[in-house]
Amino acid sequence: MDDHSTAADPAADPTNPFTAVPIEVSVCVGKARPQIRELVAMGENALLTLDTKVDDPVELYVGERLIARGMLEEKEGDTSGQLFVRLTEIMKFQTAS
Repeated sequence: MDDHSTAADPAADPTNPFTAVPIEVSVCVGKARPQIRELVAMGENALLTLDTKVDDPVELYVGERLIARGMLEEKEGDTSGQLFVRLTEIMKFQTAS
């Protein structure tokens, strides 16, 4: 790998300190719009209906920015029951020059 390739793609440079900074990715599975009186009246084991179905894509956000979409899947094997997201669409961003 030459110096030109790392300059073009900073994420490919393992010495770049920014590549080791963790970020938080939020996964949105759906939204609900109950009235406040309905929300206040809810108790333990109440059900809140979302605007999505189980097989609908989920959205991945960093902060307020939508970065990708994907499908929820359940991991099998030793970590059975663990959820993960299979990415199906990555958003395109314009980088600042």
